[in-house]
Parts: sequence; C-alpha cells; structure tokens
Amino acid sequence: MLTRKLVIVGGGSSGWITAAYLNAALNLPGVDRRVDITLIESPDTPRISVGEATIPSIRHLLAVIGINEQEFMKATNATFKQSIKYVNWLNDDNSFYHHPFSRVRKQPLDFSAKEWLESDRSIPFMETCSEQPTICEMGLSPVMAGPWDMGAPLTYAYHMNAQKFADYLRDISVSRGVKHVMANVTDIELKENDHIAAVDTDTAGRFDGDLFVDCTGFRAKLIEEKLSVAFEDCSQWLLCDRAVTMHVPYDKHYPGMVRPYTTATALSNGWIWDIPLQDQRSIGYVHSSAFIDKESAEREMRAYQGGDCDDLPSRFIHFKVGRRHRNWEGNCIAIGLSGGFIEPLESTGLYLSDLGAVALAEYFPFKDEHMEAMAFRYNRILSNRFYEILDFINMHYCLTQRNDTEFWCEVQKPEHITDRLQAKLDYWKNKSPSMSDFDDQFLPNQKLQPFTGGDMRVPVDTAALWNHESYECILYGMHFEPRDRKGMDYQTTGSVNVHPYILQRLTHAKQKLPKHEAWLQQFVGMQNYPTAKKPKGWVA
Repeated sequence: MLTRKLVIVGGGSSGWITAAYLNAALNLPGVDRRVDITLIESPDTPRISVGEATIPSIRHLLAVIGINEQEFMKATNATFKQSIKYVNWLNDDNSFYHHPFSRVRKQPLDFSAKEWLESDRSIPFMETCSEQPTICEMGLSPVMAGPWDMGAPLTYAYHMNAQKFADYLRDISVSRGVKHVMANVTDIELKENDHIAAVDTDTAGRFDGDLFVDCTGFRAKLIEEKLSVAFEDCSQWLLCDRAVTMHVPYDKHYPGMVRPYTTATALSNGWIWDIPLQDQRSIGYVHSSAFIDKESAEREMRAYQGGDCDDLPSRFIHFKVGRRHRNWEGNCIAIGLSGGFIEPLESTGLYLSDLGAVALAEYFPFKDEHMEAMAFRYNRILSNRFYEILDFINMHYCLTQRNDTEFWCEVQKPEHITDRLQAKLDYWKNKSPSMSDFDDQFLPNQKLQPFTGGDMRVPVDTAALWNHESYECILYGMHFEPRDRKGMDYQTTGSVNVHPYILQRLTHAKQKLPKHEAWLQQFVGMQNYPTAKKPKGWVA
C-alpha cells in the first residue's frame, strides 16, 4: 500500500490532537507506515493558554494514543471533573444544580423523572438518581487511593492546561515519527480540480500532500481564505461573542480545596467558567458585547473572584458562534476553530477537535477515488453533532426565569430558540424525554429545514453526546414543567424517593474516596498550598 501524505497546518490543541490520534490509529505498530504526517506550526502565532474542561470522550483519545493517566495529569496540571455545577441559571439567588457524568437507571423500566415530578421535589432531581452531585459537593475524588472496590466505576473527565496538553501531545507525536516544522505558510497551491497540491513556507520550503488539515483557528487559512467555504453564523441562538479570562494562582489564592467539577455561574450578561487545575484556577466571563462593555465585564469578573485580584492580568477573547458549511472540502479538512465554534458551556471545545480527528481516522481516504464519498459522510457527522451541541446549550439559556437584566430577558424570546429545540420542548410538555425520542427526531410541529452545506437532508440529533437522561437533568434542574395527558399539571403524590443504590454508594464514598486535592497530592505531585481567602463567588 502506498503511503499517504497528510499535512496539518497549525498546531495548538486541535493540530496536535489530530496528529497524535491519526498517527496512533492509522500507523499501527509493526506495520509499514500508511500515513506520513507533517505538522507545520507558525512561530509567530500567539498561544492562548486557558484552563480547559473536557467530557468523558477524552479518555478514548488518550487510550488510543496510549497515554498513561497519571503521566498525562502530571504533564498538564490536570484534575478530575465529574460534573458541571450550574449556579444562578434559573434565578439570581445562589441556587444551583449539577449535570453529572454518572446516573443510575432503574430496571426494567425507568420512571425516575415521572416519579420526581409527582413528588414534593424537596430534593433536586439529579440527586435522586445520581450519587455524583453529592460526591462533588463533598469534594471527593472519583477514584480511590487503592484498587477500586465500590461496584460500577464513576465516570469522569478532566480539567487541564490546554497549552501544556498541546506540548505533551507534540512531544509524543514527534517521538513516534510525526514531522514538526516551525514555519509560516506563505502560499497555498491548487490543482486544476481545486484540491490543494502543496503549501509553501517562508523558511522550510514546499510541502506537497494528499490530504491537508486546517488547524489555523478562527483565521481558517486553508478552508476559508483559499477554498472560500462559507461560515454559517449562529449568533441568533447564542448571543455571547466575547470572553474576558484570568488565571488565579494558588500560591496567593488557594481556596482550601480543588473542586472535582466545573462551575458555570450566571452573571448579569452571560456566565463565568471556573476551572480548577493543580496550580491555579482558570476563570473566564463569557458575555455578549451587545449588552455589556469590556470595562464592566472585567469589573464583574474581578468582583466574582474578590477584591484581592487587582494585580492579576486578564485577556479578552473575541469569538463567533457558527460552523463551516462543510468541514471537508476537496482534500482539505477543517478541525478545531477553523471548522466552527460554540461557547464552552458544556465543555465541548476540545471535544470538537477530538471528534474531528476520530471521524477522520474512520473515514480516511486511502485512495483519491474515495475522497468524495468519505467527505460527504464526514460532513454529515460533524454537522449533526454541531447542531446537537447548539440545541443543548441553547436550552440552558431559554429555560431561565431570570429577568434582572436585559440580556436574560432577551435570551428567552422565541426568536432565540432553535426550531429543533422548540419542537423538543413542545413534545416534552406531554411526556418526559425517553431514548426513543431520538430515533429520528421528527417531532410534531417541527420545522424541517435542510442545513446549509450541500446536504439537502435536515439535521438529526442522534443523542451521541446527550441522551434523554442529560436532557432531563437540564430540564428539571431549570424547573421545566410538563403536562399530563389530560393537559393538567402534575399533582404532588408524596415525598421524593432517592434510589437505594444511591444511598448505599454515598455511604461507601464517604468511607473510601479521598478528598480530591489529597489524591492529586499523593499521585500526581500537586503542591500543598496554604489556604487563602476564598473568592467572593465561591459556592462550596
């Protein structure tokens, strides 16, 4: 078999995820290399270093590459993530709910949601069917100090330093045969069929290839600047377009614990992420420039942290929410920000790069005549997944009951709710979500519109990321009220019921799971920082 030449333009997390994964998935040990991979990285492009939260799919990526968990955590200052805690999303009153990764499903039929809706609801819904919200609030690690003996393992992901993650994958990839070139791309040569023939650089010469991956971020140097693939603006559904970020180091600002979850706290005109690493917290206020100016946004972020952070530098990041009409055009594939962006409310930033690489490995065209068929299928997968994420994040906003600012009043208006999501919400007024609701996603009153990009079929939510249980979590965390079949509201029939398995798991967790920071100190070398004043926005 002839070796295929793959050229990745752009480094960062998306570039090195693509290089490391494809190298591991396609170039198997003991077999001749099927794909020759070169990554060209500009020495002049600023590197954006932020704390990054992930979802459990990251563990598949690490497993395929062959990465040891503890070595990875040491190299990237990583911590465990078991949930996202949503604070002040329903009302501005310090109320919260969790979206955890593990949940108990009753057998043979699961009526957890119906039973909770008909109870007095004195306990939050997810605490009746998952032990992880309480484990998170207790600040416990999802793994034990010794061998696991608590039954089914807890599902978890990680928080990490994204820049260190890119460097870690770079070192692994280069040691395994990926070529790393530091140079600026100065020209892109096209063939007669408008496929890319080669890229020229300022210091390293010319690189031809069979396939080119655009990881140049929002600039989209190949897919947009050269190939003119248009961008679908989705800002109608998600109004935030800017973030102000800040690192809060533990040497002066350690709050006394490392939360085993991400916190998303709604503020006046958006929300703030709070991501704990081993040496610092990364916080960032995602907001709408149409409703708040830069100075006010930064002031609000610093007020969240507390008045002792005036010396900490901040940085603004501008972004546009949307997707490329086609992620794969000709022999060019856009992965990462060049292919699209959705605000990171559900920690899908790295996931979209992860998905782009995993799907490319599955649909890799080993022959030129396979290119068009592979591209068609790849584009379908990526577009469906984008719209799934868009709808799910859109739901967090439109279900709010806040009316304290113009921003929160605006996001609830019907014109800011996607047609797909509205059809789901209308249907789930009649019944709780269930798995079969995602078989084809054609629901009553749904407006069936094909998406832009050449595929005339409508998008389909396949529940690949979030099934009915995740939808129930957000719906009932945000006090979504259904109706029974007679059109009447649910009536209270008794006290809330917590699954006995949950109670048993919590008893074992208190006895067997170490504090999150204690596990990090013992197994990955986190320092033991002295406790400082807790930030103003801290909700323990």
